[in-house]
Amino acid sequence: MPAAAEAIWTIAALATAGVILRPWRLAEAIWAVAGAAALVLFGLLPWADALRAVGQGTDVYLFLIGMMLLAELARQEGLFDWLAAYATRHARGSAKRLFALVYLVGILVTVFLSNDATAVVLTPAVYAAARAARAEPLPYLFICAFIANAASFVLPISNPANLVIFGSRMPSLLHWLAAFALPSALAILATFVALRLTQGRALAAAIAGDIDLPRLPDGAGLAASGIAVTALVLLTASALDQPLGLPTFLAGSLSAGLVLLHRRAAPWALLRGVSWSVLPLVGGLFVLVAGVARTGVLERLTLALQAMAERSVDQAAWAAGLLSALACNLANNLPVGLVAGSIGQGRIPPQVTRALLIGIDLGPNLSVTGSLATILWLVALRREGAHVGAWQFLRLGLVVMPPALLLALAAVLLA
Repeated sequence: MPAAAEAIWTIAALATAGVILRPWRLAEAIWAVAGAAALVLFGLLPWADALRAVGQGTDVYLFLIGMMLLAELARQEGLFDWLAAYATRHARGSAKRLFALVYLVGILVTVFLSNDATAVVLTPAVYAAARAARAEPLPYLFICAFIANAASFVLPISNPANLVIFGSRMPSLLHWLAAFALPSALAILATFVALRLTQGRALAAAIAGDIDLPRLPDGAGLAASGIAVTALVLLTASALDQPLGLPTFLAGSLSAGLVLLHRRAAPWALLRGVSWSVLPLVGGLFVLVAGVARTGVLERLTLALQAMAERSVDQAAWAAGLLSALACNLANNLPVGLVAGSIGQGRIPPQVTRALLIGIDLGPNLSVTGSLATILWLVALRREGAHVGAWQFLRLGLVVMPPALLLALAAVLLA
């Protein structure tokens, strides 16, 4: 391997390790940006290519800004507190019933608003519900992390990575459902069973059921309407094969503007509540992928998959799904998704592309930084004062992820 390629891989590996392990408790964005800057400063990636890589993430940045605005708006307007009281009352003192309710809501949010929305929007609401029920919050918070990935290939809009992987070869909605309905159902069911079994002890305790349902504030109603409208906008954009970033940004900005106008309030408190550090994290990862692409690894991977598929499509699909799932936990599913998108545009069978997508969508349920959605979930937890360690998540992920992945991959080959 040439010296330049070795240097690129070393920097990418160190930056990725920093994002995953957070040495000295430095934010993930610092490590991603430092790695990207090192590639440029050492002459391994031209400035123009780095800027072009950052620009490739524009749709993702807009999508995240829109979702984070909606989440912070809902939090500040008391929507999450109202939803928490509503869910707790309907659980009627049963932790198991509350668990099932949260899981069902997590499916709906992921399917119609995306896995990132589940991490950003649902996590604070679930934390509030657990506090209102005077229950241990972690079993319910784990739902937000795991269902965000397990239900993320029900529809094309359920995960932005889906759009990256298929690109211009995106199948119609009917063909998508024919290919992914059964794998999605199996992944969702297997994830529920694994979580329910592993959290059984915590769910045996009684929870509060005598919760008064507060009046829904006007601003909270407007925020809820904004989230509903955003879901419709995303479905429409997906049906028209349009990028999702700008519509989400406009919907979030318009919702925030209407609520602030209604309250006659300045936007500064809302803007301060948004986790802006996520944006440089994403930009840094895009640059790191551009650097790795210069080593020629994408071309070699594409040729290897094509050669394997010529011998056995099923074997190539299993290899693609399992290896992409593992790669997400080593390097995060955003850069791996970008790589898979490049591979998927090659001449490989559709079963292999589908397996790649399942590995990238579902594989991140193994580790705490396997996907952007899970990193957003971690950020949301820190804001609420909760903490989940990497090893704690890994121990649970080793139980939850493999059965769901194997069942989904087996099902996609039957479609």
